[in-house]
Amino acid sequence: MDETSALDTELNTATDSVNDEAAATSTSMLDPAATDNSSNAGDAQAASGGSNADDSSADAQDSNIKDSSSKATNNVNATTQSDQQADSKKKYKQPQQPNPIKAQLARFSQCIKASAAPILTSKFAQLLISAAVALHKLWKKRPKCPYTLYVVVMALIDAAAVTFIQWGMYSEPQYDDPNAVDSTTKILNSVNGRVTRFVTQMWLEEDKLNWLLNFLALGMVYLVLVFVINRFWVATAVFAITMSVYAVANSIKIILRNEPILPSDLSFLSSGNGGEITSFIPKSSQALVDGTITMLIWLTVICLILQFVDGRRCVIPFHWWRPFRNVKTIIGNVTRIIAAAMSITLLCSFTWTLSIPGAWGYEWAKSWGDSPQLWSAEGDATNNGPAINFLRLTHPKIMDKPEGYSQEAMEALAKKYNSAATKINSTRANNLTDNTVITILSESFSDPTRVPGITLTEDPMPDIRALKQTTTSGLMLSPGFGGGTANIEYQVLTGLDLALFDDSMQSMYQELVPHQKNPFAWNQIWNTEYGKSGSVAFHPYYKNMYLRDANYKKFGFGKFYTLDSKPAITHQDRIDNSPYVSDAASYQNIIDQLNKEIHPQFLQLVTMQNHMGYDNWYSSNQFDSANISENLNDYERGQINTYAKGVNITDQATIDFLNQLNAMNKPVTVIFYGDHLPGAYQAASADKDNTLVLHQTDYFIWSNQASASAGAKLDAKNTAYASPNYFMEMAAEHMNAKVSPYLAFLTQARTDIPALERLVIGFGGFDTNTSTTYLDQNGDAVKRKALSKQAKKTLHDYELIQYDMTAGKGYLNDTNFFAVKNNNK
Repeated sequence: MDETSALDTELNTATDSVNDEAAATSTSMLDPAATDNSSNAGDAQAASGGSNADDSSADAQDSNIKDSSSKATNNVNATTQSDQQADSKKKYKQPQQPNPIKAQLARFSQCIKASAAPILTSKFAQLLISAAVALHKLWKKRPKCPYTLYVVVMALIDAAAVTFIQWGMYSEPQYDDPNAVDSTTKILNSVNGRVTRFVTQMWLEEDKLNWLLNFLALGMVYLVLVFVINRFWVATAVFAITMSVYAVANSIKIILRNEPILPSDLSFLSSGNGGEITSFIPKSSQALVDGTITMLIWLTVICLILQFVDGRRCVIPFHWWRPFRNVKTIIGNVTRIIAAAMSITLLCSFTWTLSIPGAWGYEWAKSWGDSPQLWSAEGDATNNGPAINFLRLTHPKIMDKPEGYSQEAMEALAKKYNSAATKINSTRANNLTDNTVITILSESFSDPTRVPGITLTEDPMPDIRALKQTTTSGLMLSPGFGGGTANIEYQVLTGLDLALFDDSMQSMYQELVPHQKNPFAWNQIWNTEYGKSGSVAFHPYYKNMYLRDANYKKFGFGKFYTLDSKPAITHQDRIDNSPYVSDAASYQNIIDQLNKEIHPQFLQLVTMQNHMGYDNWYSSNQFDSANISENLNDYERGQINTYAKGVNITDQATIDFLNQLNAMNKPVTVIFYGDHLPGAYQAASADKDNTLVLHQTDYFIWSNQASASAGAKLDAKNTAYASPNYFMEMAAEHMNAKVSPYLAFLTQARTDIPALERLVIGFGGFDTNTSTTYLDQNGDAVKRKALSKQAKKTLHDYELIQYDMTAGKGYLNDTNFFAVKNNNK
């Protein structure tokens, strides 16, 4: 019997009992003699075998209450007979004294019954009772919504949610001259046009099922709610509310920051800042917020009414109370538990594997048109759907736990490299924070003449080539080709290496840093010494690229100036038809910052001048004739010519910048490096034998005349080849500056393994086709098995340190591993 049947039985029993008691009480009140006669008749029946019981009862009853009195008399007779039998068995026992409390309660009960009897026996009360019974019978027979209706409603709500969320990714385009744009283009570029295209591309384009992929992803979430809550209409209301809030918040964040909602944004709520959310709502979005709230109120009310009316209380029959009452109940309970567990497992499995190349979630999504854009969260959400973008970044795999990882092991490492730092510092005279250190990531900067098949009659970088002969310099092993800027930048700022992360980790700025609470970066050394003004970052592009804005805040940069920051970066000059800010303008922003602060700083600059595109930007390009390379098609030749001209302009601007630094009476050290080669070398990249050379860029470390390390040059034999994770350690040696235990470790690592990187084979800098490469001092590749015993031990230490800093417990944070001991401390 289920819970509803049990409730019906109890209600009917209670109704009968109330009617019987009311009738008996009413009889007693209306005709006391009848009660006495009934009692006497009972006594007579007990004495004579019950021969006169029926007559006595008939005389005492009123015609309107004949049946009730008969039942009461029979009950009394039976009780009397039972009492006489019990008395005969206990004739040798003394009779018990009456309990005054029980007697008082009995009298009180009789009084209550006597008072209620007139009400319960009234026609109005009987009418109400009859109506309640009729309504309950009707309620029992209310129809159950079919499962097919549930499926249809789920499909409609899910489809609406996907479309609403995608709608929030777009904004109406602005045209300089609206009259110059035809109506068809305006329609296609409008918000409605772009949403329509996202939905209909599954029919218009091959293997572009992104809308359907997002539909199924959100369907998994919906299914979890249905089986966990087990009330379909309640689950529908919860899903609709959650997705609507997400859609509106996503739309607002796109407006404010050109960035979708990310998993890391949930920390804003968990940190107790939820009450501040309304302060971020722009006036232009207030109507959307108000309309969504109104819609959700109506939808919630409708869902609750439907849940009340639906005869199927549970999607799957389930009983918490007495769960093992019968086989049917047990089967229902087990089915519900299995359904909930399987839906949760499916959602978690898909989320966990969506960001791991080769895993089922990644491959399935890819086959349906998913194409991750890890350099731009906005681009990824716009093209692949916000739901997929969110789930992709929810649980990336960082790295496997190294063997031997424990608190004791990390404390031992900290002690070991603390001793190494003490030894190094005994020979060093300067402090890192006595200098301003400028890290310059020069976009796509490299020497075109080193690329196989490229022949130029004019040197595009004569000044930097000459400079490299007089200062610490060499070639940097880059993980990317044609892209992957942020990965190189991350390694320079943290000392960590891409090669040690799991191969599925393709963008630390997107997949790792947003999930960290307090990630380490070198600029924090200057922050410790000079406060928030100790480090400032510049990027003459948009702050949302690679999530730099949020990540730089976590690193501790006091300011981050971009084209769309407030205030915006000051100098934004372009050259000819180039869409990007020139390097000369970027350098001038650094000069202004140096003049602004008296104390030394850590300054970070990521340039844009030589970013990909290379569409014949420059009005006068000598490399159109200087490029005499063979076997190039016209498109590739034009791309390379434009790029070579950009390198030439960077060469001149960089030397001018260094000359300005030389004129300053402030110690300044510059770490300059190209992040990767451009993807313009199509012919060279087609040859696999060119893989290594296409992953090597130029770098140098230089100090101005006011610096104690002016004119310093480390042994070229030890700096000819390096990887970006070593640059800060190399700069400390170049400046003869004291180090932390962490820097001391990197000194040991560079000695044992001069360069290591996970090379991305292919254009773009983000790919599943990778190969970890180790280089010796001569730039020759070495297999991991061929590394020396000491190198393998150091590599294991590196894995322990990197795991602790990113995926582990952070035991090193409780030691002095990152602290630099200055001379004046």
